[in-house]
Amino acid sequence: MTKTELQMATMLEFAGKHILIIIENLPAPFDRRVWQEATTLAKHGAKVSIICPKMKGYDKSFEVIEDIEIYRHSLKEGKGALGYLIEYSQAIFWEFILSWKIFFKKRFDVIHGCNPPDLIFFIALFFKPFGVKYVFDHHDINPELYISKFNKKGFFYQLMLLFEKLTFKTANFSIATNESYKKIAIERGGITKDRVQVVRSGPKLDRLKLLPPNKALKKGRLFLVGYVGVIGEQEGLDLLLESIKTIVSLRQDVQFGIVGGGTSLNDIQTMCKSMGLSDYVDFYGRVDDNTMLEVLNTADVCVNPDRPTTMNDLSTMNKIMEYMALKKPIVQYTLKEGKFSAKRASLYAKNTDPKDFALKIIELLDNPVLRQEMGEFGYQRVVNKLSWKFESKKLVNFYKKILNK
Repeated sequence: MTKTELQMATMLEFAGKHILIIIENLPAPFDRRVWQEATTLAKHGAKVSIICPKMKGYDKSFEVIEDIEIYRHSLKEGKGALGYLIEYSQAIFWEFILSWKIFFKKRFDVIHGCNPPDLIFFIALFFKPFGVKYVFDHHDINPELYISKFNKKGFFYQLMLLFEKLTFKTANFSIATNESYKKIAIERGGITKDRVQVVRSGPKLDRLKLLPPNKALKKGRLFLVGYVGVIGEQEGLDLLLESIKTIVSLRQDVQFGIVGGGTSLNDIQTMCKSMGLSDYVDFYGRVDDNTMLEVLNTADVCVNPDRPTTMNDLSTMNKIMEYMALKKPIVQYTLKEGKFSAKRASLYAKNTDPKDFALKIIELLDNPVLRQEMGEFGYQRVVNKLSWKFESKKLVNFYKKILNK
């Protein structure tokens, strides 16, 4: 076999295999981690289908992108216990219907379920008798997420623990986003070490391109501070507004760009207006990659105001990796996995102290040399260790085990 033939055989090692990926909370290809996983598996020969919800900009019921079939269903985002019950019930119903539709069209070998919530195992149970394996892609630790949202335990917290336990019991294999999640999978989920693999959400550098800044986004001010991510209860956007208020009280040369959507977006916009900050803050909502890259490439500093909850402390945030890939210095609160990802690419404010957070931002704005050094450190860390180039190899090798290749 020639070198070229060997390379082709390697690239098509999953040929004849069909993998169904189910996402509950975000559409594809908007969910960047899942899309990277899907395209990597397809690149290695697997047929990949995805079930996911419709959202603004992703409203086609069926679409084929890069040879990946995407089946989307309607979903009303919930808020509060009743809202989440309706959301999850609706999602499970459509996941069940579409799974059978796909299975009858072409039998799949694996269901790759991406939480939240920890309910996709219900779908997997119907297909396991047909020899279908269930791979649990552990994105969020839902019991801790529940505490972050509602600040209490009780019946629903115990229910989250039960669903998590049943998910791991159903799973043949599990993918963890970091070592903290792997530890939970083993110790709380009861899954054996050989059946769980860490695959971090490393950014793809061909997607996160370094571009010239668009000075118009600064609205005539000297600096831009950028944020990208979900806007929910635990993301700390209210704390960020408190930090912005402190900065504006000291200087008026900083504009803020917030990219992302979520259940708390309207509340945060209302809060921003009531605090008299509207002239200093632009809300872009959920946008395409080009707009997101334009904002982040223009930003002088990027922020992660995630609240220091157990959930956020143990979770790896995509936004941190993306900031680093674009050479941006970061300010965030002192969180375990956030510190592991960024190291010297970030300054770390005292937890839940928006004034200290603001002062850390000002420290960077007033020190261009430090900004450049931190940005370069983060970029090199991504390029040499944390990018998808490295993480994708872990995914492929793990799937060889899953598919007995």
